[in-house]
Amino acid sequence: MSFNTKKYKGYDQPIKYEYDQLLAHTGQGTPGGEYLRRFWHPVSLSSKVSNIPLEIKILGEELVIFRTKKDQIGLVHKYCTHRRASLAFGKTENKGIRCCYHGWLFSIDGEILETPGEESDSKQAKFIRDKFRLGAYPVKEFNGIIFAYLGPMDKIPEFPHYDSYEISYEKRSPYLVKYNCNWIQVLDAIMDPVHTSFLHGQSSGIQFSKGFAQLGEIQFYEKGIQYLGANIRRVEENVWIRINELILPNFTQAGAAFAADGTKTKYFGRSSFTRWVVPTDDHSCVAIAWANFGDRGDPIEYDNNEGYEKIEAGEISNRSSEEKQRSPGDTEAVEGMGTITAHKSEHLMPTDQGIMAYRRHIKKSIEELKEGKEPEQPKKYVGTIKTYGQDTVLKAPKRNIDDKKLLKSIGSHIMKLQFETENLSMKDRDQTIFKKLSEIEKKGIF
Repeated sequence: MSFNTKKYKGYDQPIKYEYDQLLAHTGQGTPGGEYLRRFWHPVSLSSKVSNIPLEIKILGEELVIFRTKKDQIGLVHKYCTHRRASLAFGKTENKGIRCCYHGWLFSIDGEILETPGEESDSKQAKFIRDKFRLGAYPVKEFNGIIFAYLGPMDKIPEFPHYDSYEISYEKRSPYLVKYNCNWIQVLDAIMDPVHTSFLHGQSSGIQFSKGFAQLGEIQFYEKGIQYLGANIRRVEENVWIRINELILPNFTQAGAAFAADGTKTKYFGRSSFTRWVVPTDDHSCVAIAWANFGDRGDPIEYDNNEGYEKIEAGEISNRSSEEKQRSPGDTEAVEGMGTITAHKSEHLMPTDQGIMAYRRHIKKSIEELKEGKEPEQPKKYVGTIKTYGQDTVLKAPKRNIDDKKLLKSIGSHIMKLQFETENLSMKDRDQTIFKKLSEIEKKGIF
């Protein structure tokens, strides 16, 4: 047996596991970790937090979250300041959490309220209570999700209010999905509109709808810390504009997963999820989100754990290895890269423009933070942060012109319309967009 020795290049291309540490490292004291600690992040579902302490890990920190007997939420460092016993075994009370080992009591803000094993007049015990605290972080419970701020308190930003919170969905259901890989690998997918055509429509069969399998024209937009990736597909006599959205550092939205397929007219349908990708440590992360159901989201029939997993990753997680190989979803795609992918071995292409752009922005913000410049927060318009993740389907038959040029023109019109209505109230913005989309479709002026 003979081989063409000029074609086989395995030996000449040694595998290099070099990754971008600025992006991948998120622990306390790392440049990337300091950047992420300047924002609010979801850390748990409300349904998981009770009087029994829950261990969680966020940005590499081992934490315990709990409800006091008075229904106040505490998020504290896992280990007691006395002898490092785990507060996962602590007992919640009216005022806070009590260590099981020696009975020290801590308030939700970390104050040492009691050191019962010591003499009541002990100067050393009083000194400890006055001078030391258990590490604790402020939290906000909102619509079934608990958010926390893990950064310096003199830099705490306003809790962001996105217009998504005011969309009249029939129901918003909180969910949490774990990934065994670095957060950037999961975040990349939202700025990769091409992957939906292959992973969810061709490689694994139809995971959402047949329209996903169509490879459309790709457009990217950058607005401060907001990044948008549009996939404009031709589906018979219709044009389907689907917008994926990232607001740095980790807020993501997209169009509907199951409600839109490009076959029926749809005006400014909104996102299937309102979602954050949060590092637990450098080798794992969680997606914490609301799955959105109703006319502007997905069908209510997907309001269950299996539905959330399909909306999140295209497939359910509880499958055999063979099933995962036959029909991989997002989980298999991103975890298959390794727990931290070798960024330095990537060959990024023009369709990766969105990924390259947002990564550059994060790295630039990290470097600027080192020099004392605080990272930009999401921009508010008329009281809310306007978002763009959506589906629009318009009747637009082919013409005697280059169809690719027509698709790009339609996509540009849709994005321009969204940008021009940013300063309107939520209601007026929706009504204006609906009206203009109807006019555009009827007149065929793209």
